[in-house]
Amino acid sequence: MPGNSRRTLCCLLLTTLLAVGMAAAPGTAGAAGQEAGAIPSVGTHWGEPGPYDVKVDIEVVHTFYYPASMGQAGERHPVVVWGNGTGAVPGIYSSLLRHWASHGFIVAAANTPNSNFGLTMRAGIDVLERRNTDSASPFHQKVDLEHIGSAGHSQGGAAAINAAVDDRVDTAVPIQPGPLADPDRMDEPVFYLAGQRDLVVWPSRVRAFFRDSDHVPAVYGEVRGAGHLGPIGDGGAFRAPITAWLRFWLMGDEQARGEFFGPGCGYCSDRDLWSDWKRNAQAQAIAGPTA
Repeated sequence: MPGNSRRTLCCLLLTTLLAVGMAAAPGTAGAAGQEAGAIPSVGTHWGEPGPYDVKVDIEVVHTFYYPASMGQAGERHPVVVWGNGTGAVPGIYSSLLRHWASHGFIVAAANTPNSNFGLTMRAGIDVLERRNTDSASPFHQKVDLEHIGSAGHSQGGAAAINAAVDDRVDTAVPIQPGPLADPDRMDEPVFYLAGQRDLVVWPSRVRAFFRDSDHVPAVYGEVRGAGHLGPIGDGGAFRAPITAWLRFWLMGDEQARGEFFGPGCGYCSDRDLWSDWKRNAQAQAIAGPTA
């Protein structure tokens, strides 16, 4: 898995190691049952609710979505920092953010309706770092700070790219991202999502971001028939592939790996879901799952 000081080559080497031997990694498929300290597998049911009940704390700067039983089996929970679209608040995306928490992630959603530069998203990591060391906090020693993703929609999609300049972030998911971002400044694997019928952020603009990300493993998915508001609420058709991406990069879920990487990757041939699908050379070089 990529670490906080990883570079692109490191990403490729370590993801290959995942394919051949990290049997104890959280989320790894094929185990007879849940191992102590592991986040449970969900098979390939990325779009369905995960195994955790969810709690929500609405605070002044952030809203936190997280498993109600954090760390009950000794597991630590990866982090997703979230950025809203212009003028929006986390509640507009509440069902999607709850969905990720049900899969075992701690989501730190920036409350700001102007998230573009990712500063409040990055501050969410700072908050969780403090709470992870605070014995009085419910997050104490339950946060997996070695595995952090940034995600967001529209202006928040640009913010997901901008937040990924933080060395603590390991992967980014820009959903229909706005224009004020520079992919050249990040060195994490990235999953770009566009909507075929998006008239606000045209797919061609998202593809331009994808082309500019040739220095990192990058995947582009254009959701068939989706407009700009498709990710609002429960994420719609965006929900399952994003969840799979996060489960692979942040939990080491080998079944999720198989959706994106290797010659037989599941999403590569799903023309019911995608109107366009691309992987750059670095993404194509990542090994598929072991048998």
